[in-house]
Amino acid sequence: MKQDVYETLMEMTKGKVPDSCIDAVGLATDGPAALRDAIMCCRKGGTTSIPSVYVGFLDKVPMGAAMNKGLTFKMGQTHTQRYTRPLLDKIQSGAIDPSFVITHEVPLEKAPEM
Repeated sequence: MKQDVYETLMEMTKGKVPDSCIDAVGLATDGPAALRDAIMCCRKGGTTSIPSVYVGFLDKVPMGAAMNKGLTFKMGQTHTQRYTRPLLDKIQSGAIDPSFVITHEVPLEKAPEM
């Protein structure tokens, strides 16, 4: 059963609509479901950031909703070459601990189904 992102978000935040939404799903080819959710969930006058990688033509993007909400879009590929080494150094030194973002641990063979 797929959860409705907007309804789940409203339940989690007790009805507070987010100022900003991020579509960070990674490589997407003509399937902008996360972008649609980000647009529909963001408050009027809010910001939708898209550090994802889209390589095709997007269909069914709710541009009317984005326009009517007056959303600001910020997008572009993340500069991974610039940030990978400094972030890895901070993780290895213990200066930052990214483990809070880990929700599941599975063997590599199960990655495609996850």
